[in-house]
Amino acid sequence: MDSAIAQKTWELENNILAVEAPDPSSDFIFYYDEVAQAMSLKAKPWGNDPHFFKRVKISALALLKMVIHARTGGPIEVMGLMQGKTGGDAIIVMDAFALPVEGTETRVNAQADAYEYMVDYSQTNKQAGRLENVVGWYHSHPGYGCWLSGIDVSTQMLNQQFQEPFLAVVIDPTRTVSAGKVDIGAFRTYPEGYKPTDDPISEYQTIPLNKIEDFGVHCKQYYALNITYFKSSLDCHLLDLLWNKYWVNTLSSSPLLGNGDYVAGQLSDLAEKLEQAENHLTHSRIGPLGTSRKKVGIIFVISTFCQSISRTND
Repeated sequence: MDSAIAQKTWELENNILAVEAPDPSSDFIFYYDEVAQAMSLKAKPWGNDPHFFKRVKISALALLKMVIHARTGGPIEVMGLMQGKTGGDAIIVMDAFALPVEGTETRVNAQADAYEYMVDYSQTNKQAGRLENVVGWYHSHPGYGCWLSGIDVSTQMLNQQFQEPFLAVVIDPTRTVSAGKVDIGAFRTYPEGYKPTDDPISEYQTIPLNKIEDFGVHCKQYYALNITYFKSSLDCHLLDLLWNKYWVNTLSSSPLLGNGDYVAGQLSDLAEKLEQAENHLTHSRIGPLGTSRKKVGIIFVISTFCQSISRTND
């Protein structure tokens, strides 16, 4: 009963919508039209328009598989691939699978065995009647948000050059558990030499101080796509089985007890940003005295809270 309630809550939080069709039993979105896909690959409309793909549709099953995989990595980055198709200006992600890669807390690298696994997995899927091609890769950013680093940008540019259409998805498993909603971003890079217009950032997110430089240097080399989620009668049973197996260990953990270190780290990062802001203000006309007193009080509160969170987590 608790599992069912948690699953419904998760679906509502992430706005997962049931597929609507003239005949609900047909599950048309699961139909793979080889002719239409081949024509799209031949026409390559994305080659003339860097902003051609504007939307991403992700099945609830693929989303849950990616979140579960990201959570198993803990503070270590993990990586996988997504299978699907295109539909107009949308990339439709039907499934996802993990890759055996070596990850660290700041990057993830695919070695020869990962590429061999990818080829074998794709061939086996074709033999089983799953005709969808690989349409992108996903990896995790544990605790520092959904965006593309310099290495991510280079990887995505290379993939878009040789494996179009291709998509990059980033999931933050730490923020996902902390918020109860999947923290995810879908991105595509611009061609080399392309200068995008100065569009305002559509959604605010906090970037840790030690990542801000990397974020700022490369943030104009890619753009974010709008993400929606769907489920259908064909994948509901698999979704239920996957949820029942993993929900306790993955998505039902207490944000207070399970993410004490993350909260403490966020507050410490805020204190460092305040320190930098104070250093800049000391040279302004505002003067350091009043600001310093306010900053000291704020940092004292933050430090005290960090200590209490750490003690609670211990």
